[in-house]
Amino acid sequence: MSRVLTAAALFLATAVALAGEADVIGAKAARASDGTWRFDVTIRSNDKGWDYFADAFEVLAPDGKVLGRRVLLHPHEDEQPFTRELDGVRIPPGVDRVVIRARHKPQGYDGKTLELRLPR
Repeated sequence: MSRVLTAAALFLATAVALAGEADVIGAKAARASDGTWRFDVTIRSNDKGWDYFADAFEVLAPDGKVLGRRVLLHPHEDEQPFTRELDGVRIPPGVDRVVIRARHKPQGYDGKTLELRLPR
């Protein structure tokens, strides 16, 4: 039993250590009638005011090409985690999954990304 608890504690410590200043912790995708996609993205960030907050997220193709970007205009100190949407993303034919990442001002793209398989 103590080995299980030790392993669980090490896993949690590692997970916390890998967290960045803006982590993508969830996302949903839905295809619109015009063929574009809407993404609802949930981010947990370490916002501390106007000079230190999650200021954008991106939807990337598996090859790293940016397919869409949402700029976030204010800190979310009192709303953690928070969810924002991005509409009108065009996904190239043959792409069945995307990677979503969040940017933190001034840290950049240092947080956890999320790979999302697109529903078909």
